[in-house]
Amino acid sequence: MTTSARSARSAVNSMPEGQVVDTETAQEFMAQALEKAEQAELGDIVAELERKSARFRELLAPASLSGLERPQLLGILRSTFATRRKADAILDVMGVDEVREAFGQLLYGPASTPVRFQVFVDSLSGFWGDVRLARKPPSGTDEADLHENVLCDLASELLHFTEPETRWLWTRWMWNPRAGTGALPLVIEDQYDLHGRGAGETYMKVGVAVAFVRATGEAAGFARFGVNSPFGIDVFLSCVYAVYMYTTLRLRMTQEFNKVVPQLPELSRRLLGVWKMEV
Repeated sequence: MTTSARSARSAVNSMPEGQVVDTETAQEFMAQALEKAEQAELGDIVAELERKSARFRELLAPASLSGLERPQLLGILRSTFATRRKADAILDVMGVDEVREAFGQLLYGPASTPVRFQVFVDSLSGFWGDVRLARKPPSGTDEADLHENVLCDLASELLHFTEPETRWLWTRWMWNPRAGTGALPLVIEDQYDLHGRGAGETYMKVGVAVAFVRATGEAAGFARFGVNSPFGIDVFLSCVYAVYMYTTLRLRMTQEFNKVVPQLPELSRRLLGVWKMEV
């Protein structure tokens, strides 16, 4: 068993007794999602995530990573939702060698997973002011995009898609600690605290919650999409977030604006980095 798997198992065993997943709410979210997308199409998204993972494992294997050049790294960054529009700026500011080194330390460094996760976020945070300048975003559009969240998204995608059975996804749309929002808190009970003392500890707490939702969802049937895949839980959570987003927009926005919001299958693909995948 890997260090991260042992840590997650320990966290599960030390939790207080009681229900972690709000099964009834989770099933209701899935029922609403299936009003907007066919079960088979959600299964197609799982298959696309399998292909993305296979490509990440190929490109980011130790023997391949050291030889990656800008086009391959650009494809990886553009296949991650949080960094898609920042990919060129990240490589311009950090350089190919620095990005490769950061990826290698995160994926294969000797420290535990939460430590590597924290080091990745901390080390790349120093570049983020320059990344913002390199992008030259329209005034007022980028400051709300907190770099810690972006780097956590990127770190979790690199880990999850190279080791999907033992590493999990943590993105802003799943759990945003600053805002206290996301798909996960919508389907787990209030007593489970997702907040950690840092990015690495939060990643581990999210992993425990994801493991519970996956196990409950597969048993109850709301996170099964026709294949035995670690990516079914990702699709389920993207559906939860999409339904939540549609409900919020319907209450707050005009009907004309709502018409331009992507339909659920496209939105799910965008959130999961497989919309017009580039790797």
